[in-house]
Amino acid sequence: GSQKRPQTGQKSAGRYSAGKGVVAAGGWELFAHAISLDPAPFPHCVIPDFIRNEDFLEELRRELLSLDFHEKCNDLYKFKQSDDLKKRGGPHVAALRKILFEEFRSWLSDVIQVELEPTIDLSCAKYEYTDTLLCHDDELEGRRIAFILYLVTPWEKQDGGTLDLFCTDDHFQPLQIVKSLVPSWNSLAFFEVSPVSFHQVSEVISKEKCRLSVSGWFHGPSIARPPRHVEPQIPRSPHIPRDHEILYDWINPVYLDMDSQAQIQEEFEDRSEMLLKDFLKTDKYQLVCKALKTEGLTWSIRGPPNKRHYEKAEEKSLPAPLKECLELFQAEAFFLLLSNFTGLKLHFLAPEEEEEGGGEVPENFQGQVPFSPSLTQFFKMLCGHPKSPESLVFSPSGVPLCSGELRRWRKGCYTLIHDAQRAEFALDLLLFCGCEGWDVESGGFTSYIAKGEDEELLTVNPEANCLALVYRDRETLKFVKYVNQRSLEQMPDPKEFWDFSFVYYE
Repeated sequence: GSQKRPQTGQKSAGRYSAGKGVVAAGGWELFAHAISLDPAPFPHCVIPDFIRNEDFLEELRRELLSLDFHEKCNDLYKFKQSDDLKKRGGPHVAALRKILFEEFRSWLSDVIQVELEPTIDLSCAKYEYTDTLLCHDDELEGRRIAFILYLVTPWEKQDGGTLDLFCTDDHFQPLQIVKSLVPSWNSLAFFEVSPVSFHQVSEVISKEKCRLSVSGWFHGPSIARPPRHVEPQIPRSPHIPRDHEILYDWINPVYLDMDSQAQIQEEFEDRSEMLLKDFLKTDKYQLVCKALKTEGLTWSIRGPPNKRHYEKAEEKSLPAPLKECLELFQAEAFFLLLSNFTGLKLHFLAPEEEEEGGGEVPENFQGQVPFSPSLTQFFKMLCGHPKSPESLVFSPSGVPLCSGELRRWRKGCYTLIHDAQRAEFALDLLLFCGCEGWDVESGGFTSYIAKGEDEELLTVNPEANCLALVYRDRETLKFVKYVNQRSLEQMPDPKEFWDFSFVYYE
């Protein structure tokens, strides 16, 4: 078809203005008005009335809806996607490919002054109730411009499904949403893919509407990336000197019985995971739940949103029952109890693996770990080991450590798997509170996956007063699934829950 090349306008103050629209094949125009490119928070643009032929659009929509869609679901997203549209689809999809990857590409190359390749990278997506795509930057070798053509029924901001753009900090990490683009029929949004192009599709809240779109990328020469920012590690500390009294105060006596510990250990060594129901004494559990609901607790958001978004309790603000419960999980006696539950060596009184044999305390061992003498008695009672602490081996790597926090989960909270996650051996502990009647359809469950796979190895669902223990190796990663709109509609059940989350290192 004949094609008028719009003149590239003056680049003024970071905005591009372009002249007339593109005349597409078939003689009808693409868009006939000047458009401007918005530079903040990163260069992006919305072209309303992209294809000026209503009959074509209706047929295109019909063709797209008749494609096969597949449910896509992992830590980052949940939506339905068609097969790759490089070759598939009927005549209208083929015409759209030509419009986008020939006419529009050549116009866009002129406007942004980058030679874009004819590589076709295109698919169709349907977002319905509770579907979302969380914060990410789209960076992948060769992607230069991302675009989305919306084919939605009349859409309002309160339907969700907006394209949210994030501003970034000095480390090129996303901070917060500064602009939300509401989808509208036949509008085309595009933006430059770069180390700061963090965006998300907010959760669709409408139960009736379907957010139908065709999206893809124009490829071009790769741009240099700054080195990835490495987050400071969460501090880890050795146990605190609290003896077995705290265990007898807090823990269901069933779990302090030697035989039940031996049984738990046998099962744990077999499966590397364990759920201990009714873990705290009922009165203590109720005390903790009541304290969690008191006014005056301070919660801070943990980010950045390309890695996580949840609320963490500020320890200074905590009432006594919550402080004490955090202390329980750091107590020396608890480290020893965990050793008995798991067979891991989280305390130097825990028995060695048989084949390792005895040894001396390494000379370079610095940290004299505070140690309660009464524990020796407690330990003999638990394990029938008459060893004295002096004759025991310290692990050469130093002392067992832990890190932990009290977290609140409600709509919009999640954690993601990200490149910087350290691959190491660790014991995860979760104790859930206030989640009576929680529906897993609302999200909030912890999912363990094998590195590089989407397949789930294990899912831990929030269950009230239940202690979950999971031992993960270097090949295992975990995330907490996005808590969606359904959580607000569980009646009269909880709209939020809490967990004590600890990680122990041998």
